[in-house]
Amino acid sequence: MSRTVADVMVEILKQAGAQRCYGVPGDTLNYFTDAVRRSDIRWVHVRHEEAGAMAAGADALLTDQLALCAGSCGPGSLHFINGLYESNRNRAPVVLIASQIVSDELGFDFPQEVDFKSVYRSGTVFCEEIRTPAQAGRMTAMAAQAALARKGVAVLIVPVDVSSAKAPDEPEFAVHRARPVTRPNDTELNRIAEALNAGKKISIYGGSGCEHAHDRVVALAERLKAPVARTSRAKDFLEHDNPYDVGMTGIFGTDGGYHALMGCDTLLLLGCDFAWRQFYPGKATIIQIDVDGSHLGRRHPVDIAAVGDVGSTLDALLPLVKAREDRRFLDEALKHAREAAGKEDKRAVVGKSGTIHPQYLTELISRHASPDAVFTADGGSPMVWCLRHIASTGRNRTVISLSHGTMANAMPQALGAQAAFPKRQVISLSGDGGLAMLMGDLLTTVQEKLPIKVAVFNNSSLSFVELEQKVEGLLDAYTNLVNPDFSRVAEAIGLWGRRVENPQDLDAAVQAWLATPGPALLDVVTDRYELVMPPRIAVSQVMGMAVYSAKGVLSGRGGEVAELIKGAITT
Repeated sequence: MSRTVADVMVEILKQAGAQRCYGVPGDTLNYFTDAVRRSDIRWVHVRHEEAGAMAAGADALLTDQLALCAGSCGPGSLHFINGLYESNRNRAPVVLIASQIVSDELGFDFPQEVDFKSVYRSGTVFCEEIRTPAQAGRMTAMAAQAALARKGVAVLIVPVDVSSAKAPDEPEFAVHRARPVTRPNDTELNRIAEALNAGKKISIYGGSGCEHAHDRVVALAERLKAPVARTSRAKDFLEHDNPYDVGMTGIFGTDGGYHALMGCDTLLLLGCDFAWRQFYPGKATIIQIDVDGSHLGRRHPVDIAAVGDVGSTLDALLPLVKAREDRRFLDEALKHAREAAGKEDKRAVVGKSGTIHPQYLTELISRHASPDAVFTADGGSPMVWCLRHIASTGRNRTVISLSHGTMANAMPQALGAQAAFPKRQVISLSGDGGLAMLMGDLLTTVQEKLPIKVAVFNNSSLSFVELEQKVEGLLDAYTNLVNPDFSRVAEAIGLWGRRVENPQDLDAAVQAWLATPGPALLDVVTDRYELVMPPRIAVSQVMGMAVYSAKGVLSGRGGEVAELIKGAITT
């Protein structure tokens, strides 16, 4: 068989570091899948393309290497869209091969014709069609390079007559991955140091840009006697081995991080792009350092801004910063953080009267998990419990849908994490609604021999949506879920399955679930009325809940109101 354009593409993607391709085969994709079959790239056969895109995104995010998706024309490649938006917003280097109908039929509303360029252009870092065989090598290399350099999703649209064509003689294009060292210039560094040296109550707020800079951030906090708050994305990079950690702020945060930001007179933002303006201080001097200049000042006005990666910038900044002795503000922030943690711990216990608190389930999983486990969590309350109750070890990782905020991400992302790290424990904290949405890909765990561990937080509701409605003063509507026994569904598919309804049975069940050598699902009936409490409750939220309570009582739902109030009082 002569070498095809598809062979050229696969060779270039392999050279760029791709080791796995997630997808569903079909007609216009056949030449590409055949080229993958004859290569060293593993084809991971998922049951739904959206799950494949999320799996590829988790793979790429955790390995920092290129991951691939591939789909057939029309609906096949269109199904990837939500998972690829998630991956792009997570800054994961993924390439989608979106196969297309034959070139001669484009523009004539041919069956399964979709204008992929208009669909994907706004949610990717690169989106182009390979129009001729002569373009294939160069375009594939540019797509892979864009995904790696700009940290996002690249889409290659490939008509089947192009992928199946004989490979032409053309120059060998390769993918180059640069890793520059970037820091502010000396004038900018001196200005930043002067502002920090002048501050009295200094706080550091770190984001995912602090990856690989943990020790330098801690060294700066020690010198400034500054509390270190962090974004959700920075959990893996700043929480562990950090005596200055005061937790997260924002809607999912706690009082320690909130106090550190709101009480400071000087705030240093390191590699974070936190979107919620109401959680920035109103009168502090704000300094921002980010490797992407387009992020500077886009969330909240800042006083000093500079471009640089966090590690290199702190290496240059630390010698310019004066050591401080006064730690009163730091100690106050740490006290707030300890008190906030204590309130959370009160709920992470065995519940009374058969109630299983979701915090208790999460704490047990954290306690018994491997030190280097990978955790994924569905958007909504499982994500919050993961962020608050899974302890960072410096070796474990969390993958969560934060910027995109999608449902049904956890189990598919666990598939990609497990494919990338077959020897690590991978745990999906799944909501009942999220798991049900893409439940078909539990079949992938068996077919692809991916021994993920799925914990279902089964409260028979879309609980986060329900809470949002109540805070608005509305009666919750359409959030009730009639669920199966997920453990029996899992067993029918070929997974280990167990259901837990009694809190006294949970510890042993979690240990047995984690010890299972193959894929396993633990269906845990959790308290429907458990509240996710933000660090500060606005007056509008209090009024909304009061209005909901009145409506609930008048509509005959007083029992639900009583359970909600009881949960809030004991939180």
